[in-house]
Amino acid sequence: MRLFSRSSRPSRATEVLPSPNIWYYQQAYEVENRAQDVDGEIWRVLREECDWTGRDVLDLGCGDGFHLPRFARDARSVLGVEPYAPLARDAAKRVRELPNVSVREGRAQRLPVDDASVDVVHARTAYFFGPGCEPGLREAERVLRPGGSILIVDLDATSEPYGGWLRADIPHYDPVEIEKFFEGEGFSLRRVATRWLFVDHAAMESVLKIEFSAQVAARAVADVHKRTVSTADGVTLPVGYRVHTRVKPTGLVLPGHSASSGDSSVSSTSPRIE
Repeated sequence: MRLFSRSSRPSRATEVLPSPNIWYYQQAYEVENRAQDVDGEIWRVLREECDWTGRDVLDLGCGDGFHLPRFARDARSVLGVEPYAPLARDAAKRVRELPNVSVREGRAQRLPVDDASVDVVHARTAYFFGPGCEPGLREAERVLRPGGSILIVDLDATSEPYGGWLRADIPHYDPVEIEKFFEGEGFSLRRVATRWLFVDHAAMESVLKIEFSAQVAARAVADVHKRTVSTADGVTLPVGYRVHTRVKPTGLVLPGHSASSGDSSVSSTSPRIE
């Protein structure tokens, strides 16, 4: 998961916080990506919330592009935006044979994307962690066409055992506060139970060690050894997620929708960062 630094949290003044996992441990993060959601539950829920078939998709914080090919199967076009240049380059290499996919270097607060040019903005465990991400939400609203959707996937820190490790590692992270924030911003919420599947305990340990501090990682590894039994398929770890969804209005902006708040000099239907 591309969570923010353990010693800080996103703020309105912050442009980019280094991801403590994929920026520095890209190979282990690839192992993690391949292990996650092996039953496709997140993809099922995303499709139910907003089918991207024949539509234009923006994957915000796309990392090295792991999810871009999946969207490309059905979307008309897919654009990955990533702030970290080395990852953006690797994402471009990953999708170079896919004619309907492109990658740009850019930040959530200043998307290199035209107004009302995409139908879906997808962000998975990147940037949108609650209070402080309002600039990115306004940018997502700006680039969406009326009727388009922003889909935010993050970890459900109330779901055990992963949520317990997360809360222990980042004590200031309040999952209830985060859910209230997104509710106040006009998002619906769906909880998704998933299954991570690692080829063996060594792969599982390599991932947990890049996701948590040494002390919490050791606890997590020990917990997995106690809770699971290796099978022919590998080592299974249950992990809960949340999918937050908001649809951009097609007509007048309703009171309470985030597009109706903010600087009065900004268009209520297409807010943007200057």
